Amino acid sequence: MSYMEQFKFWLENDYFDQATKDELLAIRNNEGEIEDRFYKDLAFGTGGLRGVIGAGTNRMNVYTVRKATQGLANYIIKEDGQQKGIAIAYDSRFMSPEFADVAAQCMAANGIKAYVFESLRPTPELSFALRTLGCISGIVITASHNPPEYNGYKVYWEDGAQVSAPKDAEIIDEVNAVTDYNTVKTMDKDAAIAAGLYQVIGKEIDDAYMVELKKQIIHPEIIKEVAEDIKIVYTPLHGTGNLPVRRVLSELGFKNVYVVPEQELPDPEFTTLEYPNPEDPKAFTLALKLAKEKDADIVLATDPDADRLGIYAKDTKTGEYVSFTGNMSGMLIAEYILRERTATGTMPEKPALVKTIVTTNMSDLLTAAYHVEQKEVLTGFKYIGEQIKLFEQTGSNHYVFGLEESYGCLAGTHARDKDAIVAVMCLCEVAAWCKKNGITVWDQMLKLYEQYGYFKEDLYTITLKGIDGSKQIAAIMDKLRSNPPKEFGELEVVTMRDYEKDTVINMKTGETGTTGLPKSNVLYFDLTNDSWCCARPSGTEPKIKFYMGVKGTSLGDAKDKVDKLTTALKAKLDA
Repeated sequence: MSYMEQFKFWLENDYFDQATKDELLAIRNNEGEIEDRFYKDLAFGTGGLRGVIGAGTNRMNVYTVRKATQGLANYIIKEDGQQKGIAIAYDSRFMSPEFADVAAQCMAANGIKAYVFESLRPTPELSFALRTLGCISGIVITASHNPPEYNGYKVYWEDGAQVSAPKDAEIIDEVNAVTDYNTVKTMDKDAAIAAGLYQVIGKEIDDAYMVELKKQIIHPEIIKEVAEDIKIVYTPLHGTGNLPVRRVLSELGFKNVYVVPEQELPDPEFTTLEYPNPEDPKAFTLALKLAKEKDADIVLATDPDADRLGIYAKDTKTGEYVSFTGNMSGMLIAEYILRERTATGTMPEKPALVKTIVTTNMSDLLTAAYHVEQKEVLTGFKYIGEQIKLFEQTGSNHYVFGLEESYGCLAGTHARDKDAIVAVMCLCEVAAWCKKNGITVWDQMLKLYEQYGYFKEDLYTITLKGIDGSKQIAAIMDKLRSNPPKEFGELEVVTMRDYEKDTVINMKTGETGTTGLPKSNVLYFDLTNDSWCCARPSGTEPKIKFYMGVKGTSLGDAKDKVDKLTTALKAKLDA
């Protein structure tokens, strides 16, 4: 059907409720809006759904959520996994509890028991819960750090990680095969509860999750020693992190944890924020104000579903608070874990650290220094989760730590997705160790730079919305792929990795090899002078992202180098 035919179908079919029809009637004279809402089905990608909340096939609503769930239920039944059930969690966004129930009621109608959290919970706790309960799959209703008009639907499999190949494509096929809304099943919630197909979960999973988190602490005695002195400021950015972060820090003995009062409670409007993302410096405005009042040692922020962590720490020389990228905070935690596990004799045999291809190359030197094997995977934490599963299946390695540049990491294997709750806990232990040794977390970061090199990374993003935007993004990738650049400013391209074609090309000799990783629409350019640049369309947003990294001799030199690389990239794209 055309977008106008779909529009009329939604208006005229008794399947859709009156509130939905009223919303559509309000735009009946706006063809552009009608087209945007109905020109396609909201794409069910490898991570699930994400989109603006509203009526229409290209929006997040009870009908698109139920339709996606029917496809997932059909796949679970094909895999003969319906007896294991499914775990469902949700965040603080508009419609999150409603979408969670819609999904649970659809699963129940298909004979699949749904374990639904009693209230909002962090995404990593869903990963933990489905493994603890022995479920076949899991769903999190969240749009992570997107603006308030968005919501999303992420799918996990029984290993606790987001679904990876080949199951991701197989589930997408099942979802896409559901074309008639009238065939989608649902049942009354009370009837589902009575039938034992809808079960509320909560405290018992929370308690077990806390036990697993605290196993990652290496030096509880150091925390106790400085607990009265160290000061921590934390903001959950109106999301799910508030209760679990406060609980775990309290149980570890930290005495001075100050939560930003204006951002403590769940708020789907994210009223105090332009953008609920700990990568955005503006998100820290209120936290830094409180930090200065309390003279805090460290300032922490988790995104709404609490899988990403941003931090600031005090510079002793200036007294100002310095921001850390995800690469920096990840390296701080990784270095502490590798150093202290080695020193205490608690490093497992055949240890491995897993990072994504766009994560800092400082980890190459760090892992080599501690004789830890490094595994590199495609962008997306599901690939790190997949490695944990492979390690367990083959016994080839023991997972020690995993990280990606986008403010996500995981210590331990209790979850198979990035976990900002465990990251907060680990960083606070690092801060306690620094306090005991008379330095700040920023001082420790400078020590790492001195030891391993002044690595600096940056991200340049182009947002191109709508039908034309997706075509423009495809054209940019086609141009880079068919006519690869030979240099970026003063930096020559040494090799080009094309993950879609699974090729690595030596730009001087023409020799080719393979990437050794799954196919993905990503281009990676290894450059001279320890530099690199990577192009990757986002899988969840209308964006194309350009990641880049350099190695300098000082903070100033690294910044100069990454600025020059960004300028050269922009010139290349404009040419």
